[in-house]
Amino acid sequence: MKLTTRSRYGTRMMLDIAQHCQDGPVRIQDIASRQGVSAKYLEKLIRKLKDAGYVKSKRGPRGGHALAVPATEIPIGKVVHALEGDGSLVECRSGKNGCSRMDICLTRRLWQEAADAMYSRLNTFTLADLLQDAEACANPDSRPMELL
Repeated sequence: MKLTTRSRYGTRMMLDIAQHCQDGPVRIQDIASRQGVSAKYLEKLIRKLKDAGYVKSKRGPRGGHALAVPATEIPIGKVVHALEGDGSLVECRSGKNGCSRMDICLTRRLWQEAADAMYSRLNTFTLADLLQDAEACANPDSRPMELL
């Protein structure tokens, strides 16, 4: 299973906002430039994240985006779910375009349990955890040396 660019770019955008919001709201154009992603695409993603309650926006010349809740309270699995939609690994699991064999499918439970496991694991990480990892990578001398 591959996560779409919605999840990958959306998570990067959230991290970028968290890293750069100390000077005020972060502009989509600045995020796009730093992340190498289309501003138009990020605008689509930011709407989903605002609807989910993770991002707040301010209009005007000094406008932009900021986290609506602390990074410690933003589980990555919830971000992925907000960006991806229903949380199914396979399209036949979604009720909209359900497979004609859904009621008798022997693999249906497998796909649901796999999706649940993936989201459960992703939810063990918060945005703050990823920021800590970024800080450790930027300051390798601050990490304890590991012995082989």
